[in-house]
Amino acid sequence: MTQQHSRKQPLSIAFIALLAVTLHQSFAATDAPPTAASQTTSPPPAPPGRPERGNYTVTNGNGTACLMARMGLQLNVSFSSASLNKTVLDVVNLQPNVTKSSGSCDSDSATLLLKADEETTSLTLVFSLNATSSKYHLGGVTLSAAWPDMRVHFSASNSSLDYLRGTLGRSYMCREEQTLAVTVNFSLNTFQLQVQPFGITGDQFGAAEECQLDEDNMLIPIIVGAALAGLVLVVLVAYLIGRKRSHAGYQTI
Repeated sequence: MTQQHSRKQPLSIAFIALLAVTLHQSFAATDAPPTAASQTTSPPPAPPGRPERGNYTVTNGNGTACLMARMGLQLNVSFSSASLNKTVLDVVNLQPNVTKSSGSCDSDSATLLLKADEETTSLTLVFSLNATSSKYHLGGVTLSAAWPDMRVHFSASNSSLDYLRGTLGRSYMCREEQTLAVTVNFSLNTFQLQVQPFGITGDQFGAAEECQLDEDNMLIPIIVGAALAGLVLVVLVAYLIGRKRSHAGYQTI
C-alpha cells in the first residue's frame, strides 16, 4: 500500500502543474492585444471606368449655339476625408444624364458651366479668344464640390491655364485621354473630346484640329507599316539575288 501511494503522488503533482500552465496560457491569450492579422481593413474603392460622353451646348440671346462640346469628363480630387481622418484621392466620372449645362458667350470669352449630382458638383470651363491671332484656348477651370465624405466643401480654381488650343471657326478634337492639371489637389481627365467655343456656323462643329496625342497614335501604325514593307522588300530582293546566282551556277555546270 505504501508503494502505490508514492506512485500516485508524483502523478497528481504533474497533473496540477500541467493544468496551471494551461490556465496561464489561456488567460495570457485573452489579455493579449489583437494582432495585425486580426484587424480587417476595407480595400480601396476601384477606380471608375471610362466616363460616358456627354453633349453640352451654350446658346446666345437669339438661340443659336455659341459653344459646343462633346466629351467624357473625369475628376481627380484630393480632399480631407471625414471618416478616414486623412487626405484621400477620389476619381469621379461626370454623368451626362444627371448633369445640367449652361453658360455665356462674349466676343472674346465663352463659359461652360456644368452642375451634376443635384448640384453637389459644379465645374466651370472658361475659354478665351485672341482676336489678333484668331486662336482660342481653355484658360480657366473651377471646381466646387460638396461630396458626402468631405470634411469641408472642396473648391479649386486656376485662371492661368493654356489647354485645348484651337483656331477660330474650327473645333479642337482629342480622342485619346488627356489629363489637365488645374491645381495640386485637382486635375481633369477628358475622353473623346471635341469642343468649339467660337465661330460656330449652323450649330455644327467646324473642321477639327486634332491633338498631338491623336497624331502620334496615327503616326505609329504608319511607321510600323513602312518598316514591315521595307523588311518584305529586303527579303524579296535577297531571294531574287540568291535565285539568280543559283541559276547561273547550274548553267556553268
